Amino acid sequence: IVRTVTVKTPPARAFELFTAQIGRWWPAGKTVGKTHAAIVIEPRNGGRWYERDAEDVEIQWGRVIEWAPPSRLLLAWQLDSAWTYDPDFVTEVELSFAPATGGGTLITLEHRNLERFGDAAEKIAGQLGGGWPSRMADFADFANADATTKV
Repeated sequence: IVRTVTVKTPPARAFELFTAQIGRWWPAGKTVGKTHAAIVIEPRNGGRWYERDAEDVEIQWGRVIEWAPPSRLLLAWQLDSAWTYDPDFVTEVELSFAPATGGGTLITLEHRNLERFGDAAEKIAGQLGGGWPSRMADFADFANADATTKV
């Protein structure tokens, strides 16, 4: 799955908004937990990627494979076909943040290794392929609103 979006903010700011403020732009109801309070990407190689629900229960999504601001983020998606964290299961979500022609940032998301879902691969690819465009649009709206308030 490959999706792109262009935002009005420079790469360093786009990277910061995507990672440090993911809980502000990722919509409630589109997470693993029943009640979403926060989503966290710990800013380092080996950091955790998780959500915390309203009762302070943490639900692991994966981990940071490579933290390379402001241009690249590689995450291990460790949610299996039942949307349950499995420390032995990994697909990869790579994000690149590149200067866009005319200003702003071109963000490319690639979610790969989906064949690792086995018999459920086609179904999960369909779900993720339908979800990632919406999440990227949510992020673009958030980043562009941030860029507008900074002018």
